[in-house]
Parts: sequence; C-alpha cells; structure tokens
Amino acid sequence: MPKKGKGRARRKIATGLQVGSYVKVADNSGAKLVKIIGVVGYKGRLRRIPPAGIGDLVVVSVKKGTPEMRRQVVKAVIVRQKRPFRRPDGTWVAFEDNAVVIVTPEGTPKGSEIRGPVAREAVERWESLSKIATIIV
Repeated sequence: MPKKGKGRARRKIATGLQVGSYVKVADNSGAKLVKIIGVVGYKGRLRRIPPAGIGDLVVVSVKKGTPEMRRQVVKAVIVRQKRPFRRPDGTWVAFEDNAVVIVTPEGTPKGSEIRGPVAREAVERWESLSKIATIIV
C-alpha cells in the first residue's frame, strides 16, 4: 500500500547519480563539467549518500568551463542518465552519458539551447526546458 503524504506524489525514477558524481553540462551556459554537491528536497538517513535521477533539481559546483562560471555553486536539472529506467508503458530508457542543464533559482534555464537529447520525464517536470531542447526522447 502506498504511503500517504503531503502534496503531489511523484513517480519514482531509478536514480543513476549521487552526491559526488561528475556530470557533463548539456547547455551553452559556459559550464562544461560540474560536480553534484546536493540534491534539493532529499531528506534521507544519517550518512546515506543522497541519490538523484532524471528531472531532479541538484546543487552543483562548476569544475570546468569559462572563467566566469568556474568555481560557482549553481542549481541544475538532470536531463540524461546512463542507468536504465522504466517508463509506465514498459519500455526501458538509457542514455549514453549523464548530463545536466544549469537553471536559475526560479527554474528557468541559463543557456539558450540544449545539446543532445532530453528525457521526456525532465521536460514534464520542468516545462521551461522544452523551449530550448532540440530533441526530446
């Protein structure tokens, strides 16, 4: 029996990333490589490493990119993950790489285009990503 909770229930997606993961940036915001340092909204057990999956909002530290972007702490949305996840229609989806899109604190993307495919689950949760996405899978 599902737990009764407050607010809107979100379908569980297999988490393919965690705090400490290095991830490519799929947009043209100036960052190239980021490290996940936190998962927004995750409340877990003591010493458990917070997991993150497609569509989750994460806090990242920019490791490689333009001099203005480097060493900044920003928020990002996960749009691709290597770990396979199952859709309600029974199909399994896995991408070639792990990727994020840098967003503002309000949730609008910082870049003007997203390179590569974007998971449909991320676009359903963050509608503003659909405007700059080239391919939605």
